[in-house]
Amino acid sequence: MSFSFWFYKTKKMTSIKNNEPRFIALLPLFVFVFTFLGVGIYQNDFYALPAPIAVIAGIIVAFLIFKQDINSKIETLLAGCGDSKILTMCLIYLLAGAFATITKETGSVDAIVNLGLDFIAIQYIYFGVFIIAAFLSISTGTSVGAIVALTPIVIGFADKGGVSLAILCGALLGGSMFGDNLSVISDTTIAATQSLGVKMSDKFKQNTKIALPAALFTIVILIVKGAALESNNLEDVTYNYSLLKIVPYILVIALSVIGVNVFVTLLLGVLIAVAIGIFYGDFTVIESTKIAYNGFTSMTEIFLLSLLSGGLAALVAKNGGIDYILNKIKTLIKSKKSAQFGIATLVSTVNMAIANNTVSIIISGSIAKTINDEYKLENKKTASILDIFACITQGLLPYGAQVLMILSFSDGNLTYTELIGNTWYLLLLFIYTIIYISLNPFKMKKTSIN
Repeated sequence: MSFSFWFYKTKKMTSIKNNEPRFIALLPLFVFVFTFLGVGIYQNDFYALPAPIAVIAGIIVAFLIFKQDINSKIETLLAGCGDSKILTMCLIYLLAGAFATITKETGSVDAIVNLGLDFIAIQYIYFGVFIIAAFLSISTGTSVGAIVALTPIVIGFADKGGVSLAILCGALLGGSMFGDNLSVISDTTIAATQSLGVKMSDKFKQNTKIALPAALFTIVILIVKGAALESNNLEDVTYNYSLLKIVPYILVIALSVIGVNVFVTLLLGVLIAVAIGIFYGDFTVIESTKIAYNGFTSMTEIFLLSLLSGGLAALVAKNGGIDYILNKIKTLIKSKKSAQFGIATLVSTVNMAIANNTVSIIISGSIAKTINDEYKLENKKTASILDIFACITQGLLPYGAQVLMILSFSDGNLTYTELIGNTWYLLLLFIYTIIYISLNPFKMKKTSIN
């Protein structure tokens, strides 16, 4: 054997070895997850440590244990951070932040809440809370925001007597998660669609097929539960609101459903919201730019998290970590259906570990895309499965932000089991999604990013 042939073969084998599936390549990812999780448990607050800092810890470990030279590792990190899907995701976050901040400044959130409450009869209070929470969450893109805005009101209803706090809060939690799951400006939606390369409108329509039946069954249950309530249990209250201030939300939802480009949709939403705010004297043109910028900065954490996670994922993938996970998952996958259940299990497990549905989708997204492509699944269906199971898991976690927020507002008058026992939407969504995956036929069609 000539020296040149031996050198070429050895170099080739070394290259293969560096990129073959290896468990050790997952160590940086574990450092990220367990740093975030460990600090959260120790502080009794899963948002005590900013997630981007936990990602940086993982990146540092990757630089220490991987064998490439420093320049190669930096190049891989930057390539991952600069991936077009990651950058698209980040830009959408900025526009979504601007939209949410400006509409909040104009009082649009209060307008939505007051509009709903103005039309609710006491017999439909449970159903009404679900609908208001859903619309508010869809409009603002955040289940936590909807819960923060509505929980004090909901508890006030229960204080009037004759109205179940557990059912009200269960309706609130379910409606908030339903809206967050469908919202086109939600972090989870943005992460899921960009990870799978799916149009917002396609994912919305696909999610509706799965989530709407569960929501309708929930509404029936809530109406039946409220039928026995007496109309004198709540005092008559006058709610003030302007229908015009709700227009930006309706516009964004409508444009997204018909398939208008997400950047165009959000930009138009921001401009209309600014025009309405100026019309009502809520702010001046110059002030609106500062408010929009505050919206940008409000998304700093998720922006950096997505950017750095992309870099960490690239490092882990180059050294065989992603291939190792895929190989393990593939041993359990026997069909297209089991591939979807594998993706659902993956994102749910990650979400249970870190109690953050957006982060769990970002972490699981690249693996889900690989499984999706290999087993020729539908991109929009896989994106929906990612978002739905992250939503279900997050909503049921006793240490999730949504549950903790409701329980903290209740001042000990509500237990975790009482809350979850009355959150029919999440339970029905889980059951219906399992049935949908099991019975729904598969198509080969794929969609592209708008």
